[in-house]
Amino acid sequence: MPIHADIVVLPGDGIGTEIVAATLPVLEAVARRHGHTFAFHEHDIGGIAIDRHGVPLPAATLEAAQKADAVLLGAVGGPKWSDPNAKVRPEQGLLAIRKGLGLFANLRPVRPHPAALGASPIKSELLEGVDIVVVRELTGGIYFGDKTRSDSDATDLCRYTVAEIERVVRSAAQLARQRRGHLTSVDKANVLETSRLWRDVTSRVMREEFPDVTLEHQLVDSMAMHLLSKPRAYDVIVTENMFGDILTDEASMLAGSLGLLASASLGDGMVGPDGSPQVKRQVGIYEPIHGSAPDIAGKGIANPYATILSAAMLLRHSLGLEAEAASIEAAVSAALDAKVFTADLAAPGRAVNTTQAAQAVIERLG
Repeated sequence: MPIHADIVVLPGDGIGTEIVAATLPVLEAVARRHGHTFAFHEHDIGGIAIDRHGVPLPAATLEAAQKADAVLLGAVGGPKWSDPNAKVRPEQGLLAIRKGLGLFANLRPVRPHPAALGASPIKSELLEGVDIVVVRELTGGIYFGDKTRSDSDATDLCRYTVAEIERVVRSAAQLARQRRGHLTSVDKANVLETSRLWRDVTSRVMREEFPDVTLEHQLVDSMAMHLLSKPRAYDVIVTENMFGDILTDEASMLAGSLGLLASASLGDGMVGPDGSPQVKRQVGIYEPIHGSAPDIAGKGIANPYATILSAAMLLRHSLGLEAEAASIEAAVSAALDAKVFTADLAAPGRAVNTTQAAQAVIERLG
């Protein structure tokens, strides 16, 4: 059934403007093929918002996002706004919009594509068949805790509540139930009290609500090693905010490039009790996991595939358009099979630009 969707577009900073501009024609092509209408509403976030409005998340941006069906985001940050003593920073906009939309679970799929295995520093025999989803908690932990700073010291409070842990573990367990039935919970319970609470709550939720899903606990330091030495051993990984941030950047080495990894930030109502996507229950934010890459911004060489794959997740999780999402994923896979590589993946002299990569996906849709 054809639908109309209002999508807020937040290009942000650096290469964000380029990769988002390359992705919108992909969504438009999907809409034409399936009879949908997508209305795109562009707003500011991050550094560009500081320059234009004095704050990293203008009230108009948050209000538009709250009214939208979904949000597509590019990237925030850059050296222009990197003064460590600045009271206002671009990244504050990203944290604030997640909180303002009630988003607590960040899904980051890691599925190395066979054509791109050569771009990874990991041995290809370790990468074949890897299919992981990392579920990162988004609203608690050290990023949101109270902070102090003086001439002699600084503090960052790491805090978690039982409710915060329960809800993200449930989301991850529902996902694991729909996949291979294995959930790995990552913490630092041998040192941190928040991690001891995390482990206790996770064990209880899994024992009482998901007895059919196998639960494994891993310390974050050993997980960092195992993620590269035996990645096929993992299905769904759930962890707290900072650990998830670090581990998913590490996991990009499995895929060969940050430019291939998408993400979805979701909240309550985004999946049903059986893990299936629900239609228009709550807005989600969809973005590549990489940053604004100021060193290549404006050159037209950024990899758009992660943003395009994030758009596929948008169709699946916020709009309930599974077939359309799968068509984008298949088109990206076909483009990679044809070795349509941007500079981060290609051999010297063989790279295509951002627009050409996106056009290769459009040509393979359907």
